[in-house]
Amino acid sequence: MPQQFIELGEGYGDVYELLEIIKTNQERFHQAFILTSTTKEGKKVLSLAAALKAVGDSKFMPIYICREGIPFNEEQPTKRQSKFEAQIEQLNRKVVVVEIKHSSIFSEPKLFYQYLIGILRLNNYIPVLS
Repeated sequence: MPQQFIELGEGYGDVYELLEIIKTNQERFHQAFILTSTTKEGKKVLSLAAALKAVGDSKFMPIYICREGIPFNEEQPTKRQSKFEAQIEQLNRKVVVVEIKHSSIFSEPKLFYQYLIGILRLNNYIPVLS
């Protein structure tokens, strides 16, 4: 099953768009992710992502992501992170937290997203390519 990341933005107002996508596609919801990484300056940031099941015979799995625009603090989650987790809890599901490399070490976003798909497939969070 081919998967593709669809970037909504860096996690400011677009988090609310991601929440609406999850809410309106509850029957397609597959898995939610909090992807944490460290910038070159040593600051921890997170990305919020949600994978949806394929529609009909398409076999295409979209993974919507708000990439690396939200500060990460283990003790005090931000409002955006809390709202995201609450939305997933309403579906009686849990968010998967994954530590990843920051996208800045990749020469282009496409390579970063290929890396992420590999990580998510290896951990059986999304289906393998068929």
